[in-house]
Amino acid sequence: MSGHSKWHNIQAKKGKMDSKRGKVFTKIGKELMMAVKNGGGNLDTNARLRDVVAKAKAANMPNDNIQRAIKKASGELGAVNFETIVYEGYGPSGVAVIVETLTDNKNRSAGNVRSAFTKGGGNMGTSGCVGFMFQQKGEIIIEKEDQDEDELMMMALDAGAEDFSAEDEVFVITTAPEDFGTVREALEEKGMEFLEAEVKMIPDTYTEINEEDAKKFQKMLDLLEDDDDVQNIWHSAEFPEGWEG
Repeated sequence: MSGHSKWHNIQAKKGKMDSKRGKVFTKIGKELMMAVKNGGGNLDTNARLRDVVAKAKAANMPNDNIQRAIKKASGELGAVNFETIVYEGYGPSGVAVIVETLTDNKNRSAGNVRSAFTKGGGNMGTSGCVGFMFQQKGEIIIEKEDQDEDELMMMALDAGAEDFSAEDEVFVITTAPEDFGTVREALEEKGMEFLEAEVKMIPDTYTEINEEDAKKFQKMLDLLEDDDDVQNIWHSAEFPEGWEG
């Protein structure tokens, strides 16, 4: 994991999110809908819904949009028929890629994801082909600004975090998936604001790619991010220094 910069990835991702904010909000809205379907619309009793709301806030989704999505989902549960399907494969230079979709049409999703892999110089593999290279972890990222590192570290570890690290412009707090909500809520109560806060698949090691392969892989990522069915993309690519995308 040496040399991997979460701050660099966040900056690149934020630039794309800003330009595609409507699509990002639509995708989070689907997650809110599924959380309500599976656990109800009450934030006090639905831990998954609380986690998705935290993700929405980290993405700067307005509170009105969040509440509207929850109310809409609560009133239209019968119309919700999405299912989660995960695809795995390889990008250029053997980069490991996991794509999570939330879809009402498996054939459409599979075709679109396969096409993105192919156009980006990669290939879609079978289920499990790269999953063993990742670990599911909760990850909370906080911008350094004027935060006291020792104080924040103790706060996170006392709340149940597994690990705490400082890099570039951010602090990275890692949790077991089952402890993510507890740690996140403890930090929220202390007034912490997050750049990112979600349970994700984190690679055990990263693969450095050159400029040429970075261009190909970026094309794959752009195609996947533009797909309405794709909710999350996790990968092991380490882009070249100064890569702008």
